Amino acid sequence: MGLIKEIKSKSFANGSVYLLHTADGLPVEVTDTFLPFYTKDAIGIGQNALKDQGLGSRAERWMIGVSTMSGCPVRCKFCATGKLKKWRKLTADEMVDQVVFIVNKHKDIYPTDSQEFKINWTRMGEPFLNVGAVRDAIRAIDLMYPNVHHYVSTVGIRNSDFSWIKDNITLQLSVHSFDEDQRDWLIPIKKMKLEEMGAIRTTSNLKTTVNLSLVREEDFNIEELVRIFPKEYFFVKLSPINPNDVSDANDISSGVITATNLV
Repeated sequence: MGLIKEIKSKSFANGSVYLLHTADGLPVEVTDTFLPFYTKDAIGIGQNALKDQGLGSRAERWMIGVSTMSGCPVRCKFCATGKLKKWRKLTADEMVDQVVFIVNKHKDIYPTDSQEFKINWTRMGEPFLNVGAVRDAIRAIDLMYPNVHHYVSTVGIRNSDFSWIKDNITLQLSVHSFDEDQRDWLIPIKKMKLEEMGAIRTTSNLKTTVNLSLVREEDFNIEELVRIFPKEYFFVKLSPINPNDVSDANDISSGVITATNLV
């Protein structure tokens, strides 16, 4: 395996996060979480909150969060990955190894036994800056676990090809503000404008997700949301900001969404 050493981990109410090292000693983060199956139908029930204290199990929704890089060149203003001064694209094998690492932690259940087995390409790194290796890793994982669903998140790298986002692969767009100047500050890399992102169409089994981690109330604009991201093609997700050293240094101790993740 390319990832040969588990360095440390932290457990929370519905899963764990692991720090791994690649063979050349670079840090990589991978997460292992689960939720009740009804949370999959956020669109149908009109919200994405838990009904009660029941957290479900890996037999319902099992999600593995994969890193596509060690570190990240994007350096979003509220992302702890920005603390790392160096970054490197991971190989397809290193990404697959993250999934295998988590699966091997749970001998009591196999991914094909879950009602939903999902790979979230949402941890360290920007998938579309390493898209060739990401696509190779997805193909390999599909062969290993036939019931898998992939959820690929991007800030909207310019000139990206989205034609491969189809069937069991779903796209998430990190938007975070409808003020382009604020977006440029939050996500300091050359990227697509909102209008360009709203023109994206895929043939995924699910709608494209518009992810909003809102720092200020003025970052949200319902008229622009409806105009740019029509509900026929897009699903909106409001996410909390998880405080860390980077967000604190940028005076982003919290955002508009006050809900917190399970601990």
